[in-house]
Amino acid sequence: MENFIALISKPDNVPILAMLFLVPYFIWLSYKQARKTDKMGVPSDAELNDKVYVWPYLCRNEFVCAIIVMLILGVWSIMIDAPLEEMSDPAKTPNPSKAPWYFLALQEMLVYFDPWIAGVVLPGLIVAGLVAIPYIDINPKGKGYYTIKERPFALGVFCFGFLILWIVLMIVGTFLRGPGWNIFMPWEKWDSHRIVPLTNINLSYLFGIRNDVTASFFGFVVVSGYFALGPAVYILFRKTSQFIQQLGFVRYVIVSFLFLSMMALPIKMFLRLALNIKYVWVTPWFNI
Repeated sequence: MENFIALISKPDNVPILAMLFLVPYFIWLSYKQARKTDKMGVPSDAELNDKVYVWPYLCRNEFVCAIIVMLILGVWSIMIDAPLEEMSDPAKTPNPSKAPWYFLALQEMLVYFDPWIAGVVLPGLIVAGLVAIPYIDINPKGKGYYTIKERPFALGVFCFGFLILWIVLMIVGTFLRGPGWNIFMPWEKWDSHRIVPLTNINLSYLFGIRNDVTASFFGFVVVSGYFALGPAVYILFRKTSQFIQQLGFVRYVIVSFLFLSMMALPIKMFLRLALNIKYVWVTPWFNI
């Protein structure tokens, strides 16, 4: 526990430590307002169309906030020493070698995916999904006010993607990943000599498939079948689901692909941590 206390008190971990309090607070605040709106009813058009001029109201508030933030950063930089270390030595690399705290979620994903997937494909899909939101979100409700019952799907996807797949991974990479990138519980002391046996196998090995060509085809079938779940759901429920009918085929395919890509991360984490499965689809060019 002493090691964990020393870890969370490090100057470079102050931002993520503050995030542990700020994120739950603002989530609670927004949900409180959403529950209030759902209970009292949707605001009228007159209330939603009520406008406030940018100048001087918004500009004044932004200027005051900027002054306060600069004051906090100034005091912070004076009171807390910069976490500088000794000169870099190629013969003595830090263990563990960690990225800045805001990139630790990406570094954690490297445990479960190939570097090109964790560092290029998945971040690219995140950016593409954010760009596509105005074109695929056809629900006109919930604009200008907080609500839960009118936007449950969008709210659930955002909270799961941001809180679970980003904030939690960031916390794990900061506070639980120790020497050798092994997981240490808060009450465990970081042991640089700790050896964890690597017993990871590919998914095809569980089914007794050892031939490389057969294993590659097996992985292709599994991955293709996983992403085919989206079109399959569309075919089965397009006549009964109002949500699918409102989206339409093109929007639904995009939404389902992005959703399944997002869910691939927790699925891959479960396979690695619980079943010691390294890759699902192995080829000479890439591994998934």
